[in-house]
Amino acid sequence: MTTRILTGITTTGTPHLGNYAGAIRPAIVASRDPHADSFYFLADYHALIKCDDPERIQRSRLEIAATWLACGLDAEKTTFYRQSDIPEITELTWLLTCVTAKGLLNRAHAYKASVDKNLEVGEDPDAGVTMGLFSYPVLMAADILMFNANKVPVGRDQIQHVEMARDIGQRFNHLFGRGSEFFTLPEAVVEAEVATLPGLDGRKMSKSYDNTIPLFGSARQLKDAIARIITDSREPGEPKDPDSSHLFTLYQAFATPEQLAGFRADLLAGLAWGEAKQRLLQLLENELGEARERYQTLIARPLDLEDILQAGAAKARKIATPFLGELREAIGLRSFRSDVHSQAASGRKKAAKAARFVSFRETDGRFRFRFLAADGEELLLSRPFDDPKAVGRISQRLIALGPDALELRADEGAQFSLWLDGECMADSPVYADPDALEAAMLRLREAIAGLAD
Repeated sequence: MTTRILTGITTTGTPHLGNYAGAIRPAIVASRDPHADSFYFLADYHALIKCDDPERIQRSRLEIAATWLACGLDAEKTTFYRQSDIPEITELTWLLTCVTAKGLLNRAHAYKASVDKNLEVGEDPDAGVTMGLFSYPVLMAADILMFNANKVPVGRDQIQHVEMARDIGQRFNHLFGRGSEFFTLPEAVVEAEVATLPGLDGRKMSKSYDNTIPLFGSARQLKDAIARIITDSREPGEPKDPDSSHLFTLYQAFATPEQLAGFRADLLAGLAWGEAKQRLLQLLENELGEARERYQTLIARPLDLEDILQAGAAKARKIATPFLGELREAIGLRSFRSDVHSQAASGRKKAAKAARFVSFRETDGRFRFRFLAADGEELLLSRPFDDPKAVGRISQRLIALGPDALELRADEGAQFSLWLDGECMADSPVYADPDALEAAMLRLREAIAGLAD
């Protein structure tokens, strides 16, 4: 079963070594899983909440796009796009805003932190708080729910936003689902093994501390940054303590077990800090040297980057555009033509009842459908599915295939099953004898044929 994974990167700065080790590298590795359907996007609408410098945002979009591709993201095998190139996301944000309780957003960590900070200094609680900051979780929910992501890799500080996306999606399903589930409820994934790198001063590497090591600066810039890593005053020949050295922690994030064991032994034996820094420099050059060359090539050719992002947007919109159409229909934003067609279809149904699929949710959270004949007789009961949309997809395929293409397999008893693409999808009731079984299979084919008319 394919798992859809979605990750967004806010475009407000230049990627540094901590971003690479903590987010970019593990995400690219995860995207190579043949069972993963990966969506990676530049969260440039989110950037507007934090930054009002247009040049910085534009430059950051260029640098972050180039970084992901230079580090090995395969744009052919993933969906890589800019958030602002998918207008369906902003429309979905409004649809979700209209079902989101203000009380839910009042509890968002970022908003509460701003209010608390204002109160500490005697300001109005909402001083400096924009609606962008306040409703940030709804935009994030739209990013996730638009593509029905199963898993969303996040830092611990972002878990609440994924939980809010679940709450908002569940509310929309409840109000407008009418027996079906539009949105898959996402799961936050926090990787326990993801590296949090120390910066030059030992604190977490962060632009806010101005202690970062550039990811794709020049070789000279990298060397200068490493030279500024703070170490203790132990002289060459004196044993060093690897476990209290953030230089060792940096080395650990990029070394093989053998390299790390050798480095630890040499520090304990009195390796000079200058030599230790040189070894870290060489390790990083080996890991990032080729990627730096690819990055510089991409940065110099922004039109190529634009083509890649536009292709990714087209790929994403093939999903987003029809899905938004379904959501508009569900909430009543329909074309008057569709109402006329619907009324005509309703009239036909009153004249003669038809067979129908009925979907429902089990107590364990999984989904099934029943296929009922026009008189209400149950002809099929499906196997359980994790994805509610699987129910709709299978029913549509059965209608499209038609009765003659149905693969029905009778067992040794008095029951038959329906198979699609080599998998058992549904089972019939148990019948009294083979003749009743044969008649039931014929009724099923006739009922499917009636739906195709």
